[in-house]
Amino acid sequence: MPRDTSSRSTRDRMLDAALTVMRDRGVARATTREIAREAGFSEAALYKHFEDKTALFVAVLVERVPSRFTDVLDGLPARVGTADVEEILVEVATEAVAFYRETFPMGASLFSEPAILAAHRAALARLGTGPHVAVDGLADYLAAEARLGRVDAATDPRAAALLLLGACQMTTFLAAFGGTDRTADPRGLARAAVRGLLPR
Repeated sequence: MPRDTSSRSTRDRMLDAALTVMRDRGVARATTREIAREAGFSEAALYKHFEDKTALFVAVLVERVPSRFTDVLDGLPARVGTADVEEILVEVATEAVAFYRETFPMGASLFSEPAILAAHRAALARLGTGPHVAVDGLADYLAAEARLGRVDAATDPRAAALLLLGACQMTTFLAAFGGTDRTADPRGLARAAVRGLLPR
């Protein structure tokens, strides 16, 4: 029996249903038919709100995954030359761990089906987004701080961004593989990663 959701919009119900199904089955195995059924609507109704499953997944990431990661990344240009670089990077890394912890189980299934992964990649490109956005944003921030002399000029901004975000992803992968849903001390791990990354 569908839940009483009369006070919530159709789109909200669809996003909640998508989050539930994608968490349970992964993005690759989740179908729009299942998501529509979970929300209590027809599949045709779902396509009135979302172009395809990838657009729905992106909306879930932006609107339903509890994370400040995107907001922190979007705010980096305004923080150049302001607060302590190490503290800003610790904040980025802490939020990255939280974001990847939520999204890794959903997205990992994409890599089991090359055709589905290719379609997902193409859809993200049409939407102008993808995992590279975080790397690009962090690399731009590091380059700007290097120009101000607040990051060692010998630091390769893109390599540093890849190393830091890669460490965050590996942390969440090991937690998922080990069957735990939390890291022991995400902020402590973030600080250790940042200090290992930047020359002092």
